[in-house]
Amino acid sequence: MSNRAVGVDEEGTLRATEKELRVVLGPLVEASAEEEDLFNIPLSKSVTQKALNKFYAGKDGSESKQINDDVTGYDYLQVVQPHLNMSWLAKLPEISAPHYAAVKAKEVNVVGLGYRLVESPKTKRALSDITDEKKLAKFRKKLAQGRDEIYDYLDDLNEEDTILETLGRVWFDYEATGVGYLEIGRTTTGMIGYMGHIPSTTMRVRRKRDGYIQIISNKAVFFRNFGDTKTADPVNGDERPNEIVMIKKYSSKDSYYGTPDIVSALQAVAGNEFAARFNLDYFENKAVPRHLIILKGGANFSKQSEQKLIQFFETSVKGQHHRSIIVPIPGDRPDEKFDLEIKPIEAGIQDQSFESYVNTNTATILMAHRVPPNKVGLAAGSSVAASLDSSKTFKDQVCMPSQKMFAKKLNRVIKQITDVFILEFNELTLTDEDTQSKIDERYLRMQVEVPNEVRARRGMPGLQGGDKVVELKAQAQAEQRADAGKTRAEDSDRSAATSTTAANGRSPKGEGAAE
Repeated sequence: MSNRAVGVDEEGTLRATEKELRVVLGPLVEASAEEEDLFNIPLSKSVTQKALNKFYAGKDGSESKQINDDVTGYDYLQVVQPHLNMSWLAKLPEISAPHYAAVKAKEVNVVGLGYRLVESPKTKRALSDITDEKKLAKFRKKLAQGRDEIYDYLDDLNEEDTILETLGRVWFDYEATGVGYLEIGRTTTGMIGYMGHIPSTTMRVRRKRDGYIQIISNKAVFFRNFGDTKTADPVNGDERPNEIVMIKKYSSKDSYYGTPDIVSALQAVAGNEFAARFNLDYFENKAVPRHLIILKGGANFSKQSEQKLIQFFETSVKGQHHRSIIVPIPGDRPDEKFDLEIKPIEAGIQDQSFESYVNTNTATILMAHRVPPNKVGLAAGSSVAASLDSSKTFKDQVCMPSQKMFAKKLNRVIKQITDVFILEFNELTLTDEDTQSKIDERYLRMQVEVPNEVRARRGMPGLQGGDKVVELKAQAQAEQRADAGKTRAEDSDRSAATSTTAANGRSPKGEGAAE
């Protein structure tokens, strides 16, 4: 008597799983997907060879016509290969919903809330030096007009996209691949006339850090660093190449390119993908679990008979809903008898498979991005206080530092357009309109801010006399002092009540409170 398992090869399944894992993580670890990296294609197979032959030019028009197949764009163009595969990093948001949601959440809350043009330090000093009210009012009127003109000017730098759309795409690349590129073009007079986004997957940094190279459709283009007006174009000889403002995340492994936050959670991304594939395969099989077929009694069972049995289960069982089946046992000889046993090899409720595992992986991905669940639509089960606290942490530790960094980069560009204003991104608001109005009013009454500061924060032009603190009338001052005294008294009473309650071991608002 012999037992044989038909249709299941555990060793083969294991090998397939390991292979899939290498497919998912391999390009990220080794960054060797040459079919997705135009810089890695041998130049003998690329039309860029014609444009790049000048690298091997001799005297009087002579040049080398022999190119080694091993020479790639990285060698010819003298650019640095990223330590991670940019193309695969760019695809990760397409296969991981939590990753995509986290990247979009940071894009929206860093850039997508809009921006404002505020007075530069130079302009603020000029305002403080004006003592005449009429001159000050006239100056503020000019500032308001100039601000509107700059807004229009910035939006006109790209005919297809608004400035917020352009900056949003740059920031999306920054979060997804660790690096973002903003292209700056100039007019014939040297003025900034174009601002656009360049996909990070197509760009590489020159080894000497003297510019950037882009390859698309086997065509190479050179870009200068922003503000550089002297570096010659080594590719096409363009006398006025466009410029690049680059932002990158810090990487201890690569000083040329950044490392995105998701790298620390790659295993979680791969795990969620495998779990999704498993459940999808289960439901494509009409909820029929994987099973083990055991044949007992046959000493001789030919490969042909084995294949017939496997084919029967694959064609007659898979995809059938709640069907009673009759299994023909194909014996090799009429006098041979077989016993057939079917055992499921999967346990548990399949429609909830890996629920806890997937939730853990999702939390890991969000933790890597430092994005709270409520910012990606996963606020279920969280209290209002907890959500507000996590949003505040997200604002203070993630959004605001990112906004300051990006604004500093952009203000290098703004400074060449105007020195009157600087760009600031709108911050994530954690208070409603009514609450914010009360806060503004309190700051004005306490003389912490002046009216024009409040108006500037709301994107409104300044008013005549709005640069002075609000002088309260005698009655208002008395009311303010009374309110302050009332507040202190309430705080004192509250503290006393708390002490008494603590001594009695009871809550004043809970069950068991003394009547």
